Amino acid sequence: QLPTGLYKKVLVILHDSVLPYMNEPTLMIDFLTVAYGIGGAISLLALNGLFILIHQHNLEYPDFFKKLYSLLDPSIYHVKYRARFFHLADLFLSSSHLPAYLVAAFIKRLSRLALTAPPEALLMVIPFICNLFRRHPACKVLVHRPNGPEGMSEDPYIMEEEEPSESRALESSLWEIQSLQNHYHPDVAKAAAVLNQSLSEIEDDISGLLELSGYELFDKEVKKKAVDVPLEFEQVRGLFGKKNDIFAEHFSLD
Repeated sequence: QLPTGLYKKVLVILHDSVLPYMNEPTLMIDFLTVAYGIGGAISLLALNGLFILIHQHNLEYPDFFKKLYSLLDPSIYHVKYRARFFHLADLFLSSSHLPAYLVAAFIKRLSRLALTAPPEALLMVIPFICNLFRRHPACKVLVHRPNGPEGMSEDPYIMEEEEPSESRALESSLWEIQSLQNHYHPDVAKAAAVLNQSLSEIEDDISGLLELSGYELFDKEVKKKAVDVPLEFEQVRGLFGKKNDIFAEHFSLD
């Protein structure tokens, strides 16, 4: 049993400062699987080490994707380790051999959580979802379902279901992304509108978006050059802008 602070410090450096120098990295299997099961930030940090063991040392973890799915909660868009998590999630979901129901469950859960996410996270997760559609065309039924959300009395997707195969994600539609097309931030609305068109075959590079912060978004908006926008097509005449305005005989705009 390690204190939470020490757990985090160990897991942050384990994948690049410890495992590469061990004669038998598989000795860390129990430690990492237990850490992965703790939940929260500790589970996110354990992903790095588990990825190395799965990818390079043939570790079999039957419930790996179920656990990864359970890590998707509202805090995932706000935690300090968000970039690390989505980088690894992108690697784990890159295989074209994953079943459609599993990928659809991830797409649907990420979309549902996106409804309360900050703009900087949305500008990263929307291209992330688009990349999943490119890798797994069978999931496009979520976008191209006839009648969409209007044809459903209620969304069949079960958000509380821990098992991706039982979540009924493939029966649903992606109304959440459609809602984001009316987002108050114009960049988010523009990114969400991409799903209205056919996606290109080339995946979006999200590496530059993983570390995007709210400060950077604000700084970008502040540095934009102001453009003079005409508010009236013709010069105002009278108090209410009408040509023969009776008020103009008695009131002046000066």
